[in-house]
Amino acid sequence: MDGNGTKNFNLHRCAVSDDTNDTLTARAYDAPLRPSRTAFQRDRERIVTARAFRRLAGKTQVFTSRASDHFRSRLTHTIEVVQIARGVAQALGLNEDLSEVLALAHDIGHPPFGHAGERALDTCLKLHGLRFDHNIHALRIVEHFELRYAAHRGLNLTLGVREGIIKHSRDYTVAQYPELACYLLDRMPPLEAQIIDLADEIAYLTADLDDGVESGLLEIGHIRAHVGLLDDCFTQIEQIHPGVEEKYLFNEALQLMQNTLTDDLVATTLANTRAIGATSLSEIRAHTARLAVFSAVAEAQRQQEKHYLYETLYTCPELSLEHDKAEEVITRLFNFWINKPDELPSGYVEQIETEGLARVVADYIAGMTDSFILLQYAQVKRAVRR
Repeated sequence: MDGNGTKNFNLHRCAVSDDTNDTLTARAYDAPLRPSRTAFQRDRERIVTARAFRRLAGKTQVFTSRASDHFRSRLTHTIEVVQIARGVAQALGLNEDLSEVLALAHDIGHPPFGHAGERALDTCLKLHGLRFDHNIHALRIVEHFELRYAAHRGLNLTLGVREGIIKHSRDYTVAQYPELACYLLDRMPPLEAQIIDLADEIAYLTADLDDGVESGLLEIGHIRAHVGLLDDCFTQIEQIHPGVEEKYLFNEALQLMQNTLTDDLVATTLANTRAIGATSLSEIRAHTARLAVFSAVAEAQRQQEKHYLYETLYTCPELSLEHDKAEEVITRLFNFWINKPDELPSGYVEQIETEGLARVVADYIAGMTDSFILLQYAQVKRAVRR
């Protein structure tokens, strides 16, 4: 046991249960039990075999997939989030399978072109009194768009997974989102869901520095001068391996930075849970704030790096050109199908009466990969010229 008495403190009593009689393992439609697998293990299979999950391979994380085969896609980013989330869940004694499923599903609602595509689609929808929210869109995907079963639409995931898809990164209120009332909006999400947003942060804070240097847009020396945590980690690695080439030291410093943030998340979550005396999931849910957070020191380091990435990478001229292109492509296609809905695939045309034209167009665009939307854009441009 360490000096704070936290090393062996385990949160298994606060974890989500695998019990088939538990509310969170319930499904909207009856499904035969599989004694060899838990409900959340079955959900993992349903996610990884979904078309929306496979399409993540063709969606931008930061750089377009056309730039280099070595840059992260949404899929490779997701895999990195999975291994962090599962490690944190294991260290805390939480339900590892549930955390893994939520990590696998956390980005399936994103449209093409990364966050630039999401902003462009949201801007288009605002003109029709609607908004685009990738968490809500992810829920629509798993409940409605995926077609794999004869008896119903959707993947028929457990309530625990569907709740986590909605609530892992933000809180919703019934007043603003009455359609989400069944997802226990008056309660905090389980710790298995709370850790996903932080695992996501840890993954991309590490990866985006790596891809930024790989792209030539960032320099290691400049990062060290402006990102304190990375510099501290680099110095430690440099002392262990003096005289080694900078790029190898940088790779190991990134790994150490990831481990440092992960360890902080584990320790802070443990300390916060002990501080309120929680010994059950219901007590986690009843608390007024999330317990899975970084310490004050790590949070300051996170904010410093995030600010650095926004100032030097995400908004740099080279990526700004890509963002402008994303906005042009999405806006033009959105307006084209708004004005010519008969040009939509037949399956989407059939949904206009119940979902509304603007939402249907947004749903169609959001499901596209980067390469497919560029193909659609080229075809529409040719059609307009005729």
